Amino acid sequence: SAKDMKHRLGFLLQKSDSCDYSSSQGKKEKIPSSQRVSQEDVRKWADSLENLIHHDRGLAAFRAFLKSEYSEENIEFWVSCEDYKKTKSPAKLSPKARKIYDEFISVQATKEVNLDSCTREKTSHNVLEPTLSCFDEAQRKIFTLMEKDSYRRFLKSPYYLDLVSPPSASCGPENCKRSHTHTLDCNSNIISRCA
Repeated sequence: SAKDMKHRLGFLLQKSDSCDYSSSQGKKEKIPSSQRVSQEDVRKWADSLENLIHHDRGLAAFRAFLKSEYSEENIEFWVSCEDYKKTKSPAKLSPKARKIYDEFISVQATKEVNLDSCTREKTSHNVLEPTLSCFDEAQRKIFTLMEKDSYRRFLKSPYYLDLVSPPSASCGPENCKRSHTHTLDCNSNIISRCA
């Protein structure tokens, strides 16, 4: 429930007291600038699921949200397909395809994704002689499923709302006043811990 997610996020925020931003300390926890989340990026995530999952921090936030709903197999399948399409060696296609099929598509898959029987059958056939595009239709179906369902819920969840309009002192004890950027950095840490 939303209350459970808020409690969990609050717990993670308290746990991140280790975020020490005092300039006198040499061991300042730094997030590479590529991992900082700008408000502009966060707002773009609301434009499309595509924008969200093609941004490292967005993908981590969405994955954390899906884990809270016990439906992370969808994004894991999508990410596995993206990785599969980057396979350069033809010799690696078959074992990689089999692994994805066994993990997400077969009837006894540990993380079975919700595919219609026609797509499942076509993908099973494709895996027999795998190409870089053998999971394309299944990946598209799962993307559409996430876009129509979990993505909309994500945009209304604390996982997104706390990033798009972070509270002024969301991270750490009351006496810890931080700038807007530090709040976003700390939220980035929370996302990576959830991921």
